[in-house]
Amino acid sequence: MIRRILLTGLLTLGAAGPACADALCDGARPTLSAQLLFGLSRPDGGLIPQRAFDRFLAERITPRFPDGLTVFSGRGQWRGPDGRRVHEAARIVLIVTGATPEAVAALRSIQEEYREHFAQGAVGLVLQRSCALF
Repeated sequence: MIRRILLTGLLTLGAAGPACADALCDGARPTLSAQLLFGLSRPDGGLIPQRAFDRFLAERITPRFPDGLTVFSGRGQWRGPDGRRVHEAARIVLIVTGATPEAVAALRSIQEEYREHFAQGAVGLVLQRSCALF
């Protein structure tokens, strides 16, 4: 189901414009699919404990998107300031919601709060137009 939603979002991005997006949805609701990419390594070399991440999820993300979300475990990589590749454990939070300025503002706030709270250099945010049917 999630693959289907993501695939529909990718197809929607390739459409000629908003009028085409509705036709692609074929009865599904036009939505915004957001992926938040959270690293779990601390600058001092330690890891962000699962309990701390779960608390952040419960206190900062879920209240803003109470209709539902999905959390995946992952392994990310990125280029560090010295040019070397850095690998770290990650959590990906997928949220399918209405495409509103308020939703985007909430996602950007979550991004900034995690970055500050856990001393992260960056938190990824991927936004895609999508269609959803639940």
